[in-house]
Amino acid sequence: MPVMDNLAGNLFLVGLMGAGKTTVGRALARRTGRTFYDSDHEIETRCGVRVATIFDIEGEQRFRDRESSVIADLVGLDNIVLATGGGAVLRPANRELLKTHGKVIYLRANIDDLLSRTLHDRNRPLLRTADPRAKLESLYRERDPLYREIADLVVDTTQQNVNLLVAELEHLLRSPTPPRN
Repeated sequence: MPVMDNLAGNLFLVGLMGAGKTTVGRALARRTGRTFYDSDHEIETRCGVRVATIFDIEGEQRFRDRESSVIADLVGLDNIVLATGGGAVLRPANRELLKTHGKVIYLRANIDDLLSRTLHDRNRPLLRTADPRAKLESLYRERDPLYREIADLVVDTTQQNVNLLVAELEHLLRSPTPPRN
């Protein structure tokens, strides 16, 4: 597989849970010869427990503190692909770190796709609610402007094949001025 040797720096993926950040990130890292990181997995490794457990025991605020620490550490690495947690953009400091240390790609999907991808995942503490659709819609309204604020590129992952999506990302990233959509 060809390696993008003319594209230097880090690639950061942002978007709502279920948008495909981890799946696309792994494939993009392979294709570009970068090391892949997932901020939620890094938090779990450091803490020795799942994200949902951290939410249950320490609450969302403490989880966000841990997330900020992990992001600050990871953006200092070279030539990585980082899949961030969906709420990483809530803190201005995280947005600034991502924007200044690499190219930010906003993976966007429609609510139906997000819901079908996350519905049976028990490790989504914010979706443990009577109405997961309403929660996703609320999160989208809150976070979409923040994702767009820092995005160098916006790509729709709705009903997309991962390999085709990664090939499209490669093409867009190689363009002199990638479209923001």
